[in-house]
Amino acid sequence: MTIRRGQPHTPWTTLVGAAVLALLALLTGPPAASAAPAPRESRPVYSYAHAIRETVWVDTGLDGDADGRPDRVAADIIRPAEPARQGRRIPAIMDASPYYSCCGRGNESQKKTYDDRGRPAGFPLFYDNYFVPRGYATVLVDLAGTNRSDGCVDVGGRSDIQSAKAVIDWLNGRARGYTARTGGSPVTAGWSNGRTGMIGKSWDATIANGVAATGVPGLETIVPISGISSWYDYYFAQGAPLYDGGPDQLAAAVESPGAHKNCAAVQQKLKDGAPRTGDWTALWTERDYVRAAAKVRASVFLVHGMQDLNVRTQHVGQWWDALARHGVPRKIWLSQTGHVDPFDYRRGAWVDTLHRWFDHYLMGYRNGIERAPMADVERAPDTWATDARWPAPGTAPVTVHPRPGTAAGPGGLGTRPAPAGRTAAFTDDPAHGEADWAAALDRATPDKAGFTTGPLTAPLRLSGAGTVTVTATPSTTSAHLSAVLVDIGPDTIRNYAGDGEGIRTLTRATCWGAGTPADTGCFKETAADTRPVGFTVFSRGWADLGHATDPHHGHPLTPGTPYTLTLRLAASDHVVPAGHRLALIVAGTDANLIDPPASRPTLTLDLARTAARLPVTGGGPAWARATGSDGGAVGGTAGTGPVGIAPPVGLSRMPYAD
Repeated sequence: MTIRRGQPHTPWTTLVGAAVLALLALLTGPPAASAAPAPRESRPVYSYAHAIRETVWVDTGLDGDADGRPDRVAADIIRPAEPARQGRRIPAIMDASPYYSCCGRGNESQKKTYDDRGRPAGFPLFYDNYFVPRGYATVLVDLAGTNRSDGCVDVGGRSDIQSAKAVIDWLNGRARGYTARTGGSPVTAGWSNGRTGMIGKSWDATIANGVAATGVPGLETIVPISGISSWYDYYFAQGAPLYDGGPDQLAAAVESPGAHKNCAAVQQKLKDGAPRTGDWTALWTERDYVRAAAKVRASVFLVHGMQDLNVRTQHVGQWWDALARHGVPRKIWLSQTGHVDPFDYRRGAWVDTLHRWFDHYLMGYRNGIERAPMADVERAPDTWATDARWPAPGTAPVTVHPRPGTAAGPGGLGTRPAPAGRTAAFTDDPAHGEADWAAALDRATPDKAGFTTGPLTAPLRLSGAGTVTVTATPSTTSAHLSAVLVDIGPDTIRNYAGDGEGIRTLTRATCWGAGTPADTGCFKETAADTRPVGFTVFSRGWADLGHATDPHHGHPLTPGTPYTLTLRLAASDHVVPAGHRLALIVAGTDANLIDPPASRPTLTLDLARTAARLPVTGGGPAWARATGSDGGAVGGTAGTGPVGIAPPVGLSRMPYAD
């Protein structure tokens, strides 16, 4: 069963008639005294069935595959035919991706399709179905080295970014386009007004971030969904390796078969430039978009899952903060999902909001979207709240300290530092991770050091990113550290560790815009996949202790010597309810999330020199209200609920999967 939403299949004659009437109304218009108010949104008055579908190959100016010819990237375009006939130019919505032939896009892994003459027929996702009838072009770009494009994949580097930037330049008359991959006739974008918005999820979102960081004129807005802001932070966390692979393997996974034989040298450079030592190299500098945030001219609508363990929220947090420092107009949605598109967890609201966003920034409609609340945060499955700004207004850092407990089990967590000389120790166990530590919080286990407030007497909101500074003495020459914040208490959450990362795919479909047999615009509905839990890990940080003295280069540790290191906790927005406890756990290898060190160290924490700096909404007074000023009873367990409920399992170690 399918239900059509947004734009029904309207006969061509009706659409032409509507467009003509609309144009006549604009040209002649009623008397001023009876003039109708200006529309506040673009409307589906153009034919999708008769839209122009074409491929333009755009010259990037690079020769990544060293064949002596400039690389050309394929831009598959669908645009309404009527505006050009009326002498009107239109904006473009672009999604530049490496996935259009290898892996597909969206929850249903849609790939591009072509007719028997090689013209684009099926455009993945709903952007074309919904926005083309409303007067937008949709441009889907194959990154260099993928699908029908020349060149080589360089995983976020110059070639990747230039693949999309060159198309924006072409839309603005600054680059050359052709009717074929080789040879062909020149073609210009006379139909384009140059105003472009980029959108996409995962790698696609990353390209949007990177192109925005070039400051290219004509890019008016980007909507990155679960995007990377610095590729180093995708593969490492302060020196600790996050995946047992590198960008060369990722390039090989997405390159088109024809590119493999010409791109071995590029892949070797990726391998040589990204050693698994965790050291910062020139390769990572080139792929760090945060450092270029001052160049961003586009508005930014960020979307991210707070339980995304693929592209972790470190990326959205540091990118958001950099954009804020430079006054970039911005908006954010934070869900409780993993690596999931908002079309699949908040479909109706997402389409409506995206429509208003593009209408304002690409078509100039005065619809107030820029004055709407800045942040939408999912508080419980399908329950959302808004904030005028993000992090939440009134949020201020509160420094809290771990203290030794009064009995076997967790220590305390409060504003008073531990007495000098008090310590806590743990031994790295690569078989255990955050779920194991949290489930055993109230028991003394050798693989962790846990600290908790007493049961809260009022809700406590943490909004933004925090840090944990530790002074640790290792027993061996190598050691990794993990720090996690945990809400201890019963709840029902999205099952972010399940196959759907928080969603279930249903059999019923709804349609979002117009369609054709080759591209129906219909998609399977989804619903929240939930599960009961006894605790929720909501912020994480990892680091290699060998990078404590030099963040860019690791060094062997001297056993028995204390090292001080500040771990960056990933951005989040979480409310710990009254009756629950807030816990800080410090441990070694976080199984399935970081790789273990070469040894199995025991680490001894100097508690007097260990502290967490947390982003508490309401600052110190809010902490005092919720904890009884200092954090409550040391190691208290009352009101925790069923901690023994099974934690999420099955966390994936797959490299950069969409």
